[in-house]
Amino acid sequence: MLSLPFSLVTALRFSRAKKRGQMISLISFFSTLGITLGVAVLVIGLSAMNGFERELNNRVLAVIPHGEIKLIQPAQISLETLAKRVENNAGIVATAPFSLMTGLIENGTKIEAIQIKGIEPTKEFQISALPEYVTEGGWNQLSLTPNSLILGSAIANKINASVGDMVTIVIPSISPDNKLQQPKRIRLEIVGLMTLGGTIDQNLALINFQDALTYQEEGNLNVGVGIKVDDPFKAGTVIKDAAYSIGTPLQYDSWVRQYGYMYDDIQLIRTIMYFAMILVMSVACFNIVSTLVVAVKEKSKDIAVLKTLGATDKYILTIFLWYGLLSGFIGSVLGIVFGAICALYLTDLIKLLENISGVDFLSGDIYFVDFLPSELHYLDLVIVFTTSIVLSLLASIYPAKRAIKIEPARILSGM
Repeated sequence: MLSLPFSLVTALRFSRAKKRGQMISLISFFSTLGITLGVAVLVIGLSAMNGFERELNNRVLAVIPHGEIKLIQPAQISLETLAKRVENNAGIVATAPFSLMTGLIENGTKIEAIQIKGIEPTKEFQISALPEYVTEGGWNQLSLTPNSLILGSAIANKINASVGDMVTIVIPSISPDNKLQQPKRIRLEIVGLMTLGGTIDQNLALINFQDALTYQEEGNLNVGVGIKVDDPFKAGTVIKDAAYSIGTPLQYDSWVRQYGYMYDDIQLIRTIMYFAMILVMSVACFNIVSTLVVAVKEKSKDIAVLKTLGATDKYILTIFLWYGLLSGFIGSVLGIVFGAICALYLTDLIKLLENISGVDFLSGDIYFVDFLPSELHYLDLVIVFTTSIVLSLLASIYPAKRAIKIEPARILSGM
């Protein structure tokens, strides 16, 4: 049978004593409640940040190239040669050619600005998970159907277009002497929609790479290779080294410049939230000080009797450390349980609140996701629980030291 330390048994009897005053019970209750809420909010907040980081990896880093190297026109090297030389560099997993254009897309009276990206479907899947977010069959149709495109679902909704519709893209046209001409108008069939639930859906259309080359003037091609690296967080250095290794003037870029702020924001908010919740938990733990100070005064006669019977200062100190830890432990456990349950169902809970209130808390026009993601990490639970217990222990030290300073002769003589 498990034997509890005698100091813990004494602390439990002190905390359950029938003569315990209402004031100390109330202070203890609010102390435990404060710790519970602080721990729960911290667990939920950290889980939300984990969710955003997961979606950043799955919905952004998985579908955009980790980097790009573009040819400078007139090109001094062919696109095929560029791709082969880039793939020979350490850290490069795969490459795929691309072409970029900006223009407008029209459907009836609806018109929106758009970025048009030419890709080779058979190679693009090597560097991107975009095919997973395209309606069934759309990705293959991009290769099989001439003058076709895959459109972001958000922009398709804006122009009231769907799969099978014919739309018009309008792209600028430049003469050989760099003068603007009447823009080109090209009719394309929508063969698929991609739904990522974020900003990428708002302005991106995919067309076949060979079609894209025919839509642009020879001297104004905006082409290059998209790159996937083995470590996305080292993409800047890897792609820079690859570009310099080619030995010809090139433009290069990585996802960090365009989307890196998202990752930095997530880490910053995670850090701020952690310290803010620690402050909230610290305030709650200060209630433990009040609880124990009152408890020491209330139990002064019991302490005097224990000292008379031979209890050491260390034993008395340990009793009240256990006393404070009990409130912290109960609050931490309740907070961990409540926070974990809320974190596991946070996405559904927020979606329910959005349906009830009619307000979208996260808009796909602003954020890279249009829902509140959540991912519970057990390491976070351990860290939060440990932090709460340590704060409870620290809050118990001062009252416990006051308890060992009680003089039995003075206390018992007043009985």
